[in-house]
Amino acid sequence: MDGINKTRRVAILGLLSFAMLIVSLDQYIVVVALPELGRDLGYSAQTLQTVISAYAIASSGLVLFGGRAADLLGRRRMLAAGLALYGVASLAGGLATGIELQLVARAVQGLGGALVLPSTLSLINTLFPEGHERNRALGVWGGSGAAGLVTGVLLGGVLTRAFGWEAVFFVNVPLTALGLLVTFSVIEVDRAPQTKRRLDIPGALAATGAVTLLVFALVRGPEVGWGSLKIVGALAAGIFLSGAFMLIERRSLDPLVPVALIANASLRTAAGIAFMFMATFGSLLYFLSLYFQDVRGYNALETGVAFLLPTSVVVAGSTLAGRLVTCFGLRLTLLIALPIGAAGAVTLAVAISPGSTYTSLIPGLTAVSAADGIVFTAMFIAAASGVRDDAQGIASGIVSTAAGVGASVGLAILVAVANGHAVNVVVPDLQAAEAAGIRKAVFSIGGGIIATSLLPVVGLPRRA
Repeated sequence: MDGINKTRRVAILGLLSFAMLIVSLDQYIVVVALPELGRDLGYSAQTLQTVISAYAIASSGLVLFGGRAADLLGRRRMLAAGLALYGVASLAGGLATGIELQLVARAVQGLGGALVLPSTLSLINTLFPEGHERNRALGVWGGSGAAGLVTGVLLGGVLTRAFGWEAVFFVNVPLTALGLLVTFSVIEVDRAPQTKRRLDIPGALAATGAVTLLVFALVRGPEVGWGSLKIVGALAAGIFLSGAFMLIERRSLDPLVPVALIANASLRTAAGIAFMFMATFGSLLYFLSLYFQDVRGYNALETGVAFLLPTSVVVAGSTLAGRLVTCFGLRLTLLIALPIGAAGAVTLAVAISPGSTYTSLIPGLTAVSAADGIVFTAMFIAAASGVRDDAQGIASGIVSTAAGVGASVGLAILVAVANGHAVNVVVPDLQAAEAAGIRKAVFSIGGGIIATSLLPVVGLPRRA
């Protein structure tokens, strides 16, 4: 793609940012519709969250495979396949009249997302040279992802109220169709798949199985109980497959994760930051949603409006991050942003109470959201640094897998922290008790962000 002119590169960046927006949009657009969807299709209170977890489990488990497939089979092919799967699964999810079909559709959506995310990243990282051009492009891409989150909350509230829960699925169909048309118009046809290199199918199956089972256990464990045979079995099988994956990789002539990537300190650090980022910053959105709706009594649309400020700051931080990294380097940018994020989380936690005004939350929300946007973009810049073009897809997949597992681990731990206070709470105190639990979780998020700041100190050189 070296010969592509500037105008076409801008068009491709616009497409890739749009694809990222579609994937991030769906993370929250469905959440708002869950109560009505559950009533119509017969979900119980215990099974309703599987609408979310089916997507998360499939996406986390398959993104490593999706990244390697993009490298070996073609990035345009994988992007187009991911968008097509996403659109078809969204249509099926909206037409579903039973729980089973809808959960299958959500899992296929997750597969689509696992193909789209690493494809967009690897296309950016091979299209834009390392340095200020790539940093700026990743800032635009990251900002689009952040914008998709708040758009999802707002759009989900509007569509559910106006047309019913089905609309939150159907809206993806024209979006993915448009994305497919533009993909075939602006991205060059992939070269023939590399015949001298092969996709490590045993390694891919072991890695996918391990991540899927571990994420399944972490997502479902808090609900069904950590001592459940189902959860213990999933954890044991996931650990076994993780060991099998490492053994397969040692013996493979063309491993799923090349040795050179494991030796890349910047990529290892990026994966660690991605894990911690989603365990902390990523979990904060969940607890803020609970606070706004369960404690403050906001409806879905009011909650979306409440997220406008923090998400606007996240978008600004993501867009600015590329310039900051170019000017100050990765290490210093992260060492400035992470403490700001931790201070913001602590400030926010102090302000959380049943009687707090939205205005009292603004200082903490602003600080933690600015750091959120900067760290998100910076960690993906780190992931691509020093990686060859033919390994950008798997590098993206490694970081995305770490992020998916981090989200599950972090939320499982923080939900336990938040709910630890709730034993023997009397009914009149439920609101105050829930606010207290959320406050404890947000304090813990601040501590986790501080711990994350050690990673660039240890893993990145001073001039990175």
